[in-house]
Amino acid sequence: MGRAGTGTGGEAVAAVVAGPLLLLLLARPPPASARDSGKSEVGLVSEHFSQAPQRLSFYSWYGSARLFRFRVPPDTVLLRWLLQVSREGGTACTDAEITVHFRSGAPPVINPLGTSFPDDTSVQPSFQVRVPLSAAPLSNASVNVSHPAPGDWFVAAHLPPSSQKIELKGLAPTCAYVFQPDLLVTRVVEISVMEPDVPLPHTLLSHPSYLKVFVPDYTRELLLELRDCVSSGSLGCPVRLTVGPVTLPSNFQKVLNCTSAPWPCRLLLPSPPWDRWLQVTAESLVGPLGTVTFSAVAALTACRPQSVTIQPLLQSSQNQSFNASTGLPSLSPDHQYLGRSGSVDRSPFCLTNYPVMREDMDVVSVHFQLLDRVSVRVCPNTPSMMRLRLNTGMDSGGSLTISLRANKTEMRNETVIVACVNAASPFLGFNSSLNCTTAFFQGYPLSLSAWSLRANLIIPYPETDNWYLSLQLMCPENAEECEQAVVHVETTLYLVPCLNDCGPYGQCLLLRRHSYLYAGCSCKAGWRGWSCTDNSTAQTVAQQRAAALLLTLSNLMFLAPITVSVQRFFLVEASVYAYTMFFSTFYHACDQPGEAVLCILNYDTLQYCDFLGSGAAIWVTILCMARLKAVLKYTYRCGHRRQCYPTSWQRWAFYLLPGISMASVGVAIYTSMMTSDNYYYTHSIWHVLLAGSAALLLPPPDEHAEPWACSQKFPCHYQICKNDREELYTVT
Repeated sequence: MGRAGTGTGGEAVAAVVAGPLLLLLLARPPPASARDSGKSEVGLVSEHFSQAPQRLSFYSWYGSARLFRFRVPPDTVLLRWLLQVSREGGTACTDAEITVHFRSGAPPVINPLGTSFPDDTSVQPSFQVRVPLSAAPLSNASVNVSHPAPGDWFVAAHLPPSSQKIELKGLAPTCAYVFQPDLLVTRVVEISVMEPDVPLPHTLLSHPSYLKVFVPDYTRELLLELRDCVSSGSLGCPVRLTVGPVTLPSNFQKVLNCTSAPWPCRLLLPSPPWDRWLQVTAESLVGPLGTVTFSAVAALTACRPQSVTIQPLLQSSQNQSFNASTGLPSLSPDHQYLGRSGSVDRSPFCLTNYPVMREDMDVVSVHFQLLDRVSVRVCPNTPSMMRLRLNTGMDSGGSLTISLRANKTEMRNETVIVACVNAASPFLGFNSSLNCTTAFFQGYPLSLSAWSLRANLIIPYPETDNWYLSLQLMCPENAEECEQAVVHVETTLYLVPCLNDCGPYGQCLLLRRHSYLYAGCSCKAGWRGWSCTDNSTAQTVAQQRAAALLLTLSNLMFLAPITVSVQRFFLVEASVYAYTMFFSTFYHACDQPGEAVLCILNYDTLQYCDFLGSGAAIWVTILCMARLKAVLKYTYRCGHRRQCYPTSWQRWAFYLLPGISMASVGVAIYTSMMTSDNYYYTHSIWHVLLAGSAALLLPPPDEHAEPWACSQKFPCHYQICKNDREELYTVT
């Protein structure tokens, strides 16, 4: 796709060339007069766009990538991204490599983990560059794209795949990697407009010249031609034309070199993008002192559509008759295509247009359906076309799903239905080719036959544009068999945030970058992939149940400290341990992925109660061991016995040292050994060690007095009952 260079130490050292045609054409400085006027000699102006930096994350799912969206203005001739990566964290930072993805029209579809996509999913590899971070705290890189497509451009950046290690925030040093892209735009303000069929005289000097032609709807072909070419420095026509914009990851930009081309120099573009300006760049190949004069001509071939309309919706169309047997209307002159001269185009129909209704269901959720019909009538001679409007700017963050089903009784063994899904313009050349390629887009092919009556296509993150589905009936073996054949095809067309809602082992999450919304799947239970359909590391149902039992039943170990606390009249501690055991058990029962799930309360409520109980259990154990209210008494006993409490080595050997060891091992496992893969086992061991250490570390009861000894203090039969540990007085 190109070459990339990177650097460190704060120097901008990289220039990434996206494809062989993306050359930096305007590297020389403008003359003094141009600098004074704020633009170069060819009418170029510069603009600068920036976005707030974001902290990068190690990649585990699409939400780990940081997304940026830039709006490229029309008539842009050069983009230059300045990529800056810095790190903050001192010695905690290690060498890392940041991956940056680029795409025009939609967020890039990336797969750093190498997982599989769902069946019938079509994915193009993303264009990416890598920026290393070594000893220097700052690294810069740049990416240049000439003649970019106008509209939305997306940049996604992330760190390498995560290690799956579970780390507690605040307990270990961390390193922050911060990424910020800036965009420099150079666009042309002096551009020549080519009128269809009107020669445009032009003189080409040493610098490039920019032209553009508008392509209306229903244009079948665009022919660009250079006539009357004369050069002052060489023979022939030393001119190079670059036609069309650059899009990433794919690039279908056309280049016409007229030096060796047969005369006249022509470029034929089938199915050019509809309803937009097409940019043409002309460069002289004669040298800095030579000039070239020529006339540029753009010829458009119109496509005469036959539109399927609905009679009840066309109240004003009194002269239209509807043929119920074919499902097609007979068009009046008012509905026929008019050429530029205003005369009626009497050429045969080039397509049959089926109107489609767009129904917005929810965020990034759209349903397309045919008006007043359930199927498309597919014929052998004329393509049937449907337009899917995904050009709102907010439709590129989901998945476009297209499903076709042919009528079984109408399909013959020798017939095949070929379908193409394209953006910007439909594919109409079924009679000459079946590659679904238009002027600047490689479409997605589908086929139906008597042996395969269904076809599906999934396009993650479709480009912001009008999409077209075109179908035609073909007979590869014998074309005469298709002359009278007609097949009705049912279509199911919709845009969803996540395919199948990420399945039973995933969760579809909406992500936001400023006002732009896009969706991604967060997978569980070892499932991976774009839609959580990759089961290469998935857990079986038995493993899920075993994990749930380990995490829940391991909390029964808290019965030991509860029993000890009750026997020694540590009632507050016993209550805390019982609270912790209850909520930890049911929190982990609700926290399970897949099938082994039981939630008695809201998940967030259970999680909060579990964290609260765990922290409280640790602190009440420490406070109980300290016996803060009797500190003077125990200081006296340590001095009198010449040793600290307890008085026997058995207490240290069988209680304190084992309890401290269990607590230390539990903390070590919890902070440094717990990962996503072994979470079910290590966290269960943490439950056992935490509860066991609490039971061993609880202090013994007071050996010199009964816990609730009462003495007769008053002759009126009132008793003052004193608890030596709590120093509470109760009058009975």
